[in-house]
Amino acid sequence: MRAEALKGHLDGLLLAALERGPVHGYGVIEALRAGSGGTFDLPTGTVYPALHRLERAGLIRSTWSDGPGRRRRSYQLTPAGVTALAEQRDGWREFSRSVSALLDAGPWPTPA
Repeated sequence: MRAEALKGHLDGLLLAALERGPVHGYGVIEALRAGSGGTFDLPTGTVYPALHRLERAGLIRSTWSDGPGRRRRSYQLTPAGVTALAEQRDGWREFSRSVSALLDAGPWPTPA
């Protein structure tokens, strides 16, 4: 799926990918791919700038760690990020309920 199709939803997906605890950037990409059954296979050029934007907004924080090979930057939710994720989920539920109500309703009545 193209990144443009996720416009407006990418932040919530990234926050959800970090909900279980600290994850490095590539791990976030893998979590989105695995969690969506391969549908959300996003390029690094989409994910990393969004992670940096979320960090500047105070919704996530990052730390550097030295591991096998090279240094990795891991990201995790801040308390503000936990709140933002809850708001994203509430907004998504309302939006998806409304869209489903319209799309699943069958033919609409003709306005009088």
